[in-house]
Amino acid sequence: MNNVRNLPRLMVFAVVAKRGSFTQAAAELGTTKSAVSQQVKLLENEIGERVLNRTTRGVALTALGEKILLRCELLQDQVNLVFSDIANAGIAPKGRFAVTFPHALASNVVVPSMEQLCTEFPGLEPELLVSDSTMDLVTNSLDVAIHAGELPDSSYRALPIGMMAEIFCASPLYLNRTSTPKTAEDLCEHRWIATSWQHRNVSITRIGSQERTSLNLTRFAQVNTMPCAIEMALHHMGIVLLPDVAAKPLLQSGELVHLVSGVTGPNWPVHTLHAYQNEKPIHITRFHQLVCRHFSGLTL
Repeated sequence: MNNVRNLPRLMVFAVVAKRGSFTQAAAELGTTKSAVSQQVKLLENEIGERVLNRTTRGVALTALGEKILLRCELLQDQVNLVFSDIANAGIAPKGRFAVTFPHALASNVVVPSMEQLCTEFPGLEPELLVSDSTMDLVTNSLDVAIHAGELPDSSYRALPIGMMAEIFCASPLYLNRTSTPKTAEDLCEHRWIATSWQHRNVSITRIGSQERTSLNLTRFAQVNTMPCAIEMALHHMGIVLLPDVAAKPLLQSGELVHLVSGVTGPNWPVHTLHAYQNEKPIHITRFHQLVCRHFSGLTL
């Protein structure tokens, strides 16, 4: 497969997918409908699968098309970044860069992303506000918010990062003192260290069947931050329900054990929010790219 030859075809496909119409895509690209259709058809021939389903009312993405569109959006960001570099040569961003994000993303996603960003743009002065509560961009004078959960109703632009699943964990010593749960129902017999936003009736998904149900867990303690819940688990005080991006390093080190691996708690979409309606600054585009890279390496 000639990847270089397929780059413009991917870009054309992305415009069609976003507009939902070959006609509207052709108008945006300044070409003919037949030329746009041919580019998409050549892409499908190269891949060997359909990326769009054609109907009399427009087009709809196939499952493969949805995956490719996400990659195309990142690719478009890279292209925009190149031309921003050209346009802003010698005009590097500098000054305060204020970002808010949940505790789950602090150590392994945002901080390493910010380290790289400040290496590339040394004039930036990062201001990090870690909070598991939603903070409004304008009210709090923020440049970017990384939001986990359903998007609030606002005019802010949202860039997708990925999905974050909550998983059950405990320390090896705690399990030695009690027992290792084999089923989701066994979790109800253990002491649960809950955060203030987690309720007794926890929604779970059984991965194999995608069946969703709820568990009535036995709450032993409640904390108002995720790091505190982790510390209590590391001190062998009970089981915790943690975002996979926060749990993975602790699982890899052996400090925590993943319980009932066929079950997850709630799953949350994660987005980068910003208030720019047109072209966003180059450092915000780059920060989002770095966050996506670190985030994708931590999900289970």
